[in-house]
This record gives sequence, structure tokens and C-alpha cells, in this order.
Amino acid sequence: MSTDPFGGLAEHTRALAAGETTSEALVERALTRIEASQGTVNAFRTVRGEQALDEARDADRRLAAGERLPLLGVPIAVKDDTDVAGVPTYFGCPGEIAPATADGEAVRRLRAAGAVIVGKTNSCELGQWPFTEGPAFGATRNPWSTGHTPGGSSGGSAAAVAAGLVPAALGSDGAGSIRIPAAWTHLVGIKPQRGRVSVHPYTDCFQGLTVNGPLARTVADAALLLDAASGAHPDEPYHPDAIDASAAARREPGRLRIAVALRPPLTLTGARPHPEVRRAVTALAETLAGLGHDVEEARPRYGLIGLSFLPRAANGIAEYADRHPDPALLDPRTRSATRSGHRLGGRVVCAARAREAAQHRRLGGFFDRYDVLLTPSTATPPPRVGAFDGLSARRTDIGIAAACPYAWPWNVLGWPGVGVPAGLTRDGLPVGAQLLGPAGAEERLISLAAQLEAELRWYEKRPPTPVTSGGVALGQ
Repeated sequence: MSTDPFGGLAEHTRALAAGETTSEALVERALTRIEASQGTVNAFRTVRGEQALDEARDADRRLAAGERLPLLGVPIAVKDDTDVAGVPTYFGCPGEIAPATADGEAVRRLRAAGAVIVGKTNSCELGQWPFTEGPAFGATRNPWSTGHTPGGSSGGSAAAVAAGLVPAALGSDGAGSIRIPAAWTHLVGIKPQRGRVSVHPYTDCFQGLTVNGPLARTVADAALLLDAASGAHPDEPYHPDAIDASAAARREPGRLRIAVALRPPLTLTGARPHPEVRRAVTALAETLAGLGHDVEEARPRYGLIGLSFLPRAANGIAEYADRHPDPALLDPRTRSATRSGHRLGGRVVCAARAREAAQHRRLGGFFDRYDVLLTPSTATPPPRVGAFDGLSARRTDIGIAAACPYAWPWNVLGWPGVGVPAGLTRDGLPVGAQLLGPAGAEERLISLAAQLEAELRWYEKRPPTPVTSGGVALGQ
């Protein structure tokens, strides 16, 4: 068995099929590292110890009998907004939550592909913020620097992959919640087209803003997890045409017209990219030009897209908060957002959603001229843990809008984006960029990301200092 905890999905699948290791050994190692890291990284809310080992033993019997599936026997994690049968879906909240009675559709598909779900990763409360902290579980920390956040709201999934606890994990993205933590933990994160990966039973999640997608160290691993999880539940309203993400990751993208936009959409915060973010994304653009693409600066016409985002986001929070058995336990900022969501429901949120067709036409015109839009994933490197402690709802919103102004418009549009590493700051903190496209453009974006990865080999960089707990070195 390989001793490298940073071996990816594809490597694990190959080694299992070749008989070089067992699912039980891989899952046992993952569980050992998760337990050892909880006092430092704190990536997991729930761990399925004996259940996962039982499932691994079953996978080994199936492998020995010659069965082959895309992820048979491979340990992965899912975010704590996704239902796993027998496990509460806390979604970052305190209080007693009844266990889910059935797997969500995405988890059902991952199990059908053979994956072993080792646990559920931390999310901030109802996925609202780009940090993964809260009284229900403490603070999830960045393996690259435990004094900093891994981002959010899929921060637990990102931290688990970046620390080498699991080879890949499922996250969700309603305003950048995959792409932001991917940027801040040096990972690849795919926000797929709306409907590509099911959110059932939370159909039309957050008024259509939220999608599920993968976090991994390589494009090929992210594509493999995307393929395994893809597919809508019959009750869902969105059924995009099928893609082959793994084939796209092996294919050259051809010469593309790439627009670079360093200025963020209007946020009323005066947000501008941090100098080190600007430097890193500019260097990425230069690499793309060196690969033969036509690259130029441009400014997409976002218009007043925020007027569509805010009612949908607030209403989505209210819908989740109203299902909590004891809403009084929720963060005061959550309760404030819930009140806003109630005020902005009904005709207001319907009007916000009705604007989407015009927004598709406006931004769609941009893609008549360009194939891909490149922007920073965030305006800043990762903040320190606790940076938002004690702030009011308004001050928190202003702070996160200034730090993360780039990602959320693509949630309003429902279009795909791929977050890729853009390098490290002088202090060794990861920053990232996003490759954005129009409806159904995942294959193009994945091919371009794979080409960049082959040139930059970002997967070779790992957190420089082992995160140790209980005598286990997690960075080695």
C-alpha cells in the first residue's frame, strides 16, 4: 500500500483494482488521520467509524470477486448539508437534529459508484459565510496555516482534502462556497451547472443558488468525483445534458479566447483585489497566454445582479432556519438573515428570479466574444480564524462582501465555474482563481484547468508544516 496520504481518487481506484491495497486499509487510515486531526484541523462534524469500515470490508469482497466501479472502496467525505442515512444533517447548527432517514440523491449516486462515506464535514451555520466557525463545533482551521480559515462554507471538506484526510470531498456552492475554500486551501473546486449534481431532497436549494460539487487536489480527481455524483432526481426541475468530465480532463482545450476581469462586480464596499491576489491571477493569465490562448482584459456587464442575489439568499436561509427544531439556538446573524428572508419572500423573491432570463442574455452576450472568463476567486488571502467573531450581521456582510466579491454572480446565473490554485502569498497562504463559462461549459473549463495543471503542477505543493495531533504527522 502507498504510504502517501495525498494519493488521489484516481490513484486509490487504480491501487484497489490492482490489489496493491484494500479498502479497509484506506478507510482505516482515513479514520485514524481524521481522529488525530480533530484537535487541530477540526474538519469533521460526524464520523462514520465502524459503519465505514463495514462498508470497506464489503467493498473488498466485491473487488475480490472482480467487480469494478468508478470509486469502489475509495473513502470520501461529504459536507454536512447533505443527507446521509442514519446521520443528522446539522448544516453547522447547534441543537438536536434527527438523523436523516435516507441518503440524498448525490450520496446515493456516490454509493452506487462504490464510494465509502467516512463522515460529514463542517460547514458554517446554514452555509452563510466564507469561514467555517461556530459554537456548535468550534473552528475548522486551514492546514496551510492553522491560524487562518480554510474558507467556507465548504471549509470542512476543503480542509479534509488539503490535510490529506480523504482524497476528495463533496461540497456545495451557493455564493462561492466551493470556489472560495478551494482558493484558500490550494485545491481544485468545481461549481457545476445548476442541476448537474442533485441537491435532493432540498430541491431548488436556496432558490436555485446552491449546487453540489467536488473538491480535490487535481483536476482529474475532481472530474472523477463530479462524474460519479452527477445526475438529477426525477423530482428536480433542472436536468442539464450529460457531460463526461473525466474525458474532458484528458483532452486539450484548443485555442480559447480568455477574458481577464480583475475588478469585481458592484458590491458597494469598494472591494479591490489584494496586491498578492492581483499578482497571482495576473501570472496565471500570462501562463494562459504562453499556452497559446488569446488573453485580454475585459469587463463583464453584470448590471445590478446583486438585486437578484440578496432576496434569494435571504429567503433560502429563512427556509432552512424555519425547519430547525429550536431556531432560538441559532446565531443572532442567522436570525437577522431569517427575518430579512421572510420580508423578501413571496413576490420579491419571485421578481428576483424572474430577472434571471435577462441576466442570461446580458452575460451571454459576453460569451459571444469570449470562451472563458478568468477572475480571482477572492479579493484577499484567507482571513485569520476569529476575524468575524462578535460582529453584527451588517458588519459581517460588509466584511465578507469585501473579501469575497467575485464568486456569487455565477450562482445567480446557475452557470459553471472551476476554481484553481493561483499560487501562494509571500507568507505561504494559498490564493486562487476561477475559470467561468456560460451554461453547460463544464467540459471546456475542465479541459482548460487540466492544461494549466499540467503546466504548473500545483498538486506537488503541500502544506509545509505537518499538522500533528496524537503523534500522527498529517502533512507527511
